[in-house]
Amino acid sequence: MLEKLESLEAKYEELNKKLGDPEVIGDPNAYKRLAKAHAELEEIVNEFRSYKSVLQDLEDARAMLREDNDPEFTAMLRDEVDSLESRQEELERRLQILLLPKDPNDEKNVIMEIRGGTGGEEAALFAGTLFRMYSRYAEEQRWNVEIMSSNPTELGGFKEVIFMIEGKGAYSRLKFESGVHRVQRIPTTESGGRIHTSTATVAVLPEAEEVEVNIDPNDLRIDVYRSSGPGGQSVNTTDSAVRITHLPTGLVVSCQDEKSQHKNRDKAMKILRARLYDLAKEEAEREQAAARRSQVGTGERSERVRTYNYPQGRVTDHRIGLTLYKLDAILDGDLDEIIDALITARQIEQLKMVE
Repeated sequence: MLEKLESLEAKYEELNKKLGDPEVIGDPNAYKRLAKAHAELEEIVNEFRSYKSVLQDLEDARAMLREDNDPEFTAMLRDEVDSLESRQEELERRLQILLLPKDPNDEKNVIMEIRGGTGGEEAALFAGTLFRMYSRYAEEQRWNVEIMSSNPTELGGFKEVIFMIEGKGAYSRLKFESGVHRVQRIPTTESGGRIHTSTATVAVLPEAEEVEVNIDPNDLRIDVYRSSGPGGQSVNTTDSAVRITHLPTGLVVSCQDEKSQHKNRDKAMKILRARLYDLAKEEAEREQAAARRSQVGTGERSERVRTYNYPQGRVTDHRIGLTLYKLDAILDGDLDEIIDALITARQIEQLKMVE
């Protein structure tokens, strides 16, 4: 581990020098690329320097302990050694985590897809509740939310809603949200007061750039049609809605939220690129069975990941056995405690594999 850290520190210093080179400063693209690499190393290098400082302080304190005969000063030195040893262990754990392989998608924007599952109108209302939850969380993180496509219901829910969240680290925070989310509550339409169970599925896809997914225009069938809203009422009198079919995979994406056919087409292509990228990613993961087992849960979207129980005011994440009794706060976007626990569980699994 130390050799790896020394190598990273040397690389960091080398980047420091290059960033001060007038030739690099005069080339915006080169400067941006090097500055990004520099920023990625900064945290681990700072932690490593703290670690080396603690090791030096520990060595000095132990040397003084061997030479000192004053009982009072010896007791103080022992306390300092204990404190430094504890700090050493903490920094070693932190450095091990920082050395774990990074998910190349972590810094990307995400496209989230929420669909009502079993439960009819109640499931659609729950899909709307989840959309609001993620939107509020994004607001707290100062991320932007843009609806790409939606199929609202008359009672205010969604049969389906697809939206983009743009912001630094969005995928790293939201990637474990994929799966089946279950709600247990008494529907407003239920006169007998019985608790119903409904579900909604959530998919979290990293936004894919055009350079990452090469789509042959000949593989696309593009249809245009007039958009319509809930209940069949006309939303637009022009053929602005767009349906794109990717012939090799059979993937179909429709967008009708914008009045402009061009804007709907752009949004549909973004969704299609993200889905194709996700397909390729899943294929690669299937080929790496050992890496797949290290996921928090299996990562399959058919897996029930979380239950929101209204009568008890609790939320349970089944993958890590975490139950929190703050349903209202969570549905209002207070997701950090759950997300942090999922990330920690993932890191522990990765560390086991390294060991």
